[in-house]
Amino acid sequence: MEKTLWQQVQLVQQKSPLVHNITNYVVMNNTANALLAAGASPIMSHAKSEIREMINIAHSVVINIGTLDEYWSESMLMAAETANAIHKPWVLDPVGAGATSFRDQILHQLLQYHPTVIRGNASEIIALAKINTTVTKGVDSTAESNEAIDAAQILVDQYNTIVCISGETDIILSPQQTFFIKNGHPLMTKVTGLGCSATALIGAFIGSSEDKSLGTTAAMALLGISGELAVQESKGPGSLQVNLIDKLYNITEEEFIRHLKIEKK
Repeated sequence: MEKTLWQQVQLVQQKSPLVHNITNYVVMNNTANALLAAGASPIMSHAKSEIREMINIAHSVVINIGTLDEYWSESMLMAAETANAIHKPWVLDPVGAGATSFRDQILHQLLQYHPTVIRGNASEIIALAKINTTVTKGVDSTAESNEAIDAAQILVDQYNTIVCISGETDIILSPQQTFFIKNGHPLMTKVTGLGCSATALIGAFIGSSEDKSLGTTAAMALLGISGELAVQESKGPGSLQVNLIDKLYNITEEEFIRHLKIEKK
């Protein structure tokens, strides 16, 4: 398994997939740098006039609703519709799902275009599936990732998608299998947008790999391991941001395989 996941990391480096991001402006710089460091080519574009052309040339699409507004929501829906129509893989990051009726309305519409992958924290995944009353606290999770497994399974079954629940343990569910990744470090929660970086990296990996579940798992493993290693050289969240980008860029096969903590069920 370790070697197989490392091959997914190498695929991104070899293919340098073009990832079209419609993401929140808080994290654009972070996610673009994470994509570049991993070997992908990011583009951040939300203009409706060029979305269809961009998606035609991109290898994958990332839609992150973090700083949602009326214009961006139209762009996102157009992007999701286009990606679905031409069978281009795309990732949905339902930031703040359940916080407002506006977000939930847009998410409901986006789900109709069958995202290839959905990545969110436990509270967001639960809210997206609407199976209990867990309250979303801003964009931070108020539930543990294992509490969201039932909610994620509903989404997998209903939309034939892959669901990634981020948390202390990252859980990746697909119609075929479930992976549990126990990499990462608590300091990573003090850096804004690392969940968004995870979503962007998933976009790169599913744009490179035929096996979308394996690609999603490898993306989460890469970020978690890189975070663990970067923390060792960091004095706090500020230096962690820089060291994490460096580690995404220079991580070795030996480091990846030695530190990977994964279970398959």
